[in-house]
Amino acid sequence: MRWFYSLSCLYGLLSLGEGQSTQGLVNLVKRRLPAHVDNFSFALAPGNHTPGLTNDQYTVKCDSGKVSVQGNSLSALSSGLHRYLTDVAHVDIYWFIGSQLDKLQSLPGCASFNGSSIVPWRYHFNTVTFSYTAAFWSWEDWEDELDWLALRGVNLPLAWNGFEKILVEVFEELGLSQPEIFDFLSGPAFQAWNRFGNIQGSWGGQLPMAWINSQFDLQKQILQRMTGLGMTPVLPAFTGFVPRTFPNLYPNASVVNISQWSGFPTQYTNDTFSDPSDPLFAQMQKSFITKQQQYYGNVSSIYTLDQFNENDPISGNLTALEQLAYTVWQSLKAADPNAIWMLQGWLFFSNSDFWTNDRVEAFLGGVTKNTDMLILDLFSETQPQWQRLNSYYGKPWTWCELHGYGGNQGLYGQVMNVTINPIDALANSSSLVGFGLTMEGQEGNEIIYDLLLDQAWSGSPIDLTTYFHNWATTRYSNATQGILPPQIYQTWDALLHSVYNNTDVTAAQAVTKSIFELAPNATGLLNRTGHHPTTITYNTTTLVKAWQTFVSAANSTPSLWTNEAYQFDMIDITRQVLANAFNPLYSSFVAQTNLTALHTADTSALNASLTAASHTQSQLLALLTTLNGLVCLTPCSAPESSLPSWVSAARAWADSNSSVSDFYAFDAVNQVTLWGPTGQISDYASRQWCGLISGYYLPRWQMFTGTYLNSLTTGQPVNQTQLQTQLLNWEEQQQGPLASANFSLQDVAALPSVIRQIESEWCPTLGC
Repeated sequence: MRWFYSLSCLYGLLSLGEGQSTQGLVNLVKRRLPAHVDNFSFALAPGNHTPGLTNDQYTVKCDSGKVSVQGNSLSALSSGLHRYLTDVAHVDIYWFIGSQLDKLQSLPGCASFNGSSIVPWRYHFNTVTFSYTAAFWSWEDWEDELDWLALRGVNLPLAWNGFEKILVEVFEELGLSQPEIFDFLSGPAFQAWNRFGNIQGSWGGQLPMAWINSQFDLQKQILQRMTGLGMTPVLPAFTGFVPRTFPNLYPNASVVNISQWSGFPTQYTNDTFSDPSDPLFAQMQKSFITKQQQYYGNVSSIYTLDQFNENDPISGNLTALEQLAYTVWQSLKAADPNAIWMLQGWLFFSNSDFWTNDRVEAFLGGVTKNTDMLILDLFSETQPQWQRLNSYYGKPWTWCELHGYGGNQGLYGQVMNVTINPIDALANSSSLVGFGLTMEGQEGNEIIYDLLLDQAWSGSPIDLTTYFHNWATTRYSNATQGILPPQIYQTWDALLHSVYNNTDVTAAQAVTKSIFELAPNATGLLNRTGHHPTTITYNTTTLVKAWQTFVSAANSTPSLWTNEAYQFDMIDITRQVLANAFNPLYSSFVAQTNLTALHTADTSALNASLTAASHTQSQLLALLTTLNGLVCLTPCSAPESSLPSWVSAARAWADSNSSVSDFYAFDAVNQVTLWGPTGQISDYASRQWCGLISGYYLPRWQMFTGTYLNSLTTGQPVNQTQLQTQLLNWEEQQQGPLASANFSLQDVAALPSVIRQIESEWCPTLGC
């Protein structure tokens, strides 16, 4: 028996009551399978179950057209329901394309089966997911997400919405004025980093109270749904970041301005931090948590609190670090005696030069009761810290898959690491209590996320060949109402052994970025490593062949062309194939316009290269035009699926206020382009979106290639500094136009003809 089973008294507040209702699960069936609501029954098994301590178990039985699910928790019940729907009925709910559950005509019978989780917690979300993906989500978007989470067994989701409402009230209670408070708050697309203390203020306009109130109302809906589905929300706590004028009101307060973040000007960074040892910190903490409990009820005692995300404490002294953590912990316990402090462990990796083993041990040691803390090992599949840090010195922790940064969209995965490594960790760390997803943005690659959540229910590494086969069966079965063509399985097997099987984490540690999304340059774009690798770690010919096989599946089974899942995946795979083709064209263009290599005195060589480079330029720009036309066929309207959808979702929160609407749209555009007032982390959150390709990336490459062609014509080298300044000035000028441009999505019914056109036009380049 693992050690944490003896700690149930510490989680007593979270224990299930005997009379807990299954109505939340019944309501899910009403939403998603209304024709079959009377054919499902749910029952909680008698006995004690404590979230975070007890593994979940379910049993599913079929009898005379009825499906009964019994389990020891609501999360167990929803997991059992999901397994029936996917493995038996072959339907599911997905990101981007939504629920396919209503496609189920009748309920197939089944032999009785059961399941048991191997960890008590299944966690979801990164703090920044609330900006990169969910910044402008409506309640309808959240309903889809929460049903997705429930069915996949997630029982510990982060819940940040509404934070600013309570923060404003705490600051007002202390005597700060609204202008002082609102000068501190950041825009709707950047709130995650304001919450982290990385940035302050807004460069696109001031956050209105209407936004704060609407997000607060949304949070109440989210929390009600989470708890109804058996989830334990992770709520925010007060972190200590305060408006810059705070010391004017409290001159004796102990505060410090923390370090600059990512090159932002002082106006927007160097946030003011209230020392946790100051009584004012504990006062603000108690006020914040008390107000939160009054508004939401006693829904959770697990609090997310990150003070050193990409900034360091002012002192590395071991005693000071221990005392710092102790005072933060005590502020939580004073406000909520059952409080558990959840910490994203990103700081221990990203600032590892500061966070040496002895400093981490001292800091975590400040929380003297291990079970009062929960650490997210945020990047376990690539940069695990739990081994270096001795399982966080006994603190409970979760094995997390980060996978991708900024919502980047490359096809990518580490299937071996995501299945083998968490099982190894479970065998070698007595304080491991969960698996979790901590992606910065939900950009796609959904099978990779499903894989880890399903691994949480398997005591041995999942058989990947079988898993990919079964996943594809469920994803497309309603398109044929019968046997899928073999090309479907051949395609997914090829994807398993190429894009989803990266084993070189030095070359590509996360989702890859295509170079056409980056500011054009003659050097430094190819074979990047780090957070946003451009290195392609698989044979691109394999992906081209997989794409051709996928096309042939629909040619043999035409009903696939009208299946939303197939449409989405066809666009996604084709997008990656075309994006990969940009690299050799770019390399050719750079070589063809290299004046030094060409010897400028040789006029005939220059003319020949000018002709070749002009042709390559045409191909580069035509490829981007083709890509934009392809992704504008997206079958979904999720906010994070295209530039027009992203901007439209932002504007929808402004009601009829045009100036506020323009501010929200500006914020939305700025995040996926410049990411800052003057491009502080430009292209970090780049997306291969309809509208963004045609309206932003393509014009940049036109400017770049035009400049280099002119250099060949004149024989004069390109002034790199001047070109980069010209590009940045243009990027800054496009923020407003992109926010108001009328980019429109196209009817996905045209997909077959578009694919045929791509084959005809681009196969010579692709090597089809």
